[in-house]
Amino acid sequence: MKAALIYELGNTPVYSDYPNPVPATDEQLILNVKAASVKNLDKMRASGKHYASYTELPAVVGIDGVGALEDGTLVYAQGLSGMLAEQALITKGQYVVLPEGLDIIQAAALPNAVIGAAMALRFRAKMQKGAVVLINGATGVTGKLAVQLAKHDGASRIIATGRNEATLNQLKKLGADEVISLLDSDEQIVSKLQALHQETPIDCVIDYLWGKPIELIITALKGGGIKKFTPQVKIVTVGSMAGETIALDSGTLRSSAIELLGSGLGSLSKADIQSFFSETLPEIFELAATGILHLETQVLPLSEIEKAWNLELNGGTRLVISVD
Repeated sequence: MKAALIYELGNTPVYSDYPNPVPATDEQLILNVKAASVKNLDKMRASGKHYASYTELPAVVGIDGVGALEDGTLVYAQGLSGMLAEQALITKGQYVVLPEGLDIIQAAALPNAVIGAAMALRFRAKMQKGAVVLINGATGVTGKLAVQLAKHDGASRIIATGRNEATLNQLKKLGADEVISLLDSDEQIVSKLQALHQETPIDCVIDYLWGKPIELIITALKGGGIKKFTPQVKIVTVGSMAGETIALDSGTLRSSAIELLGSGLGSLSKADIQSFFSETLPEIFELAATGILHLETQVLPLSEIEKAWNLELNGGTRLVISVD
């Protein structure tokens, strides 16, 4: 079969021949892959800088994708073997059947973003209908989905921040009520956030940036000390594109009703993960099939994996490799 192979950690995968996978037990199935997305996690594993980097080379890259079972049923699954290939191994019963009408490219693009958006909003922030939500770093793939999902789940006001001006304007069409450019001065950003927070207190912040942007947000949200009660706000960090560390003094937390949380696989329970595959992802697939949720994608064939791997994409666009 044809596959995207990495022969040395840190190098670009190449389009090459590789033996077809063979199930080792009755619990393993062959998936005829149709499409698979390329995400930061895929690139980090191939670079050798991730704790789950490949230990045996050559290796087929790609952690998940969409394909057809032996009976033709289209499903999404995570691979026991690399998914950027014509065939991959998956675990029996551990897949999500695609609803009728869902484009396979959207199906391949959505799951990773759903983990970063739905799990943060619903499982960690526990966003309620009518909540005021701030999406920090909303111009990325996951941030754009978070805006759409917060709107669908009944947020009364959505504030979005980001650096890409064109994408910020797009977010208004996706459900954002207010947008703030992170290209503004620190003083402007804090002032705008303080005014919005005073007008309609922010209930939760879904953060994809960390670093300096979240420091500015905390400054805008922090309390005023004795006899000045502050609204409760949950800050859920999902990513750290702007830096892994922040400066945070004890007094800020003591004078505020700020709760800091993380959202990632390590912060989610086994029950949360089971719910993701049995309830959340099927629901999101249905919403995408009916056009309520949508991700921007750029599609290239598997044969062009070397070009695709290093492609610079427009903000908020997911790269999907078409295998079929």
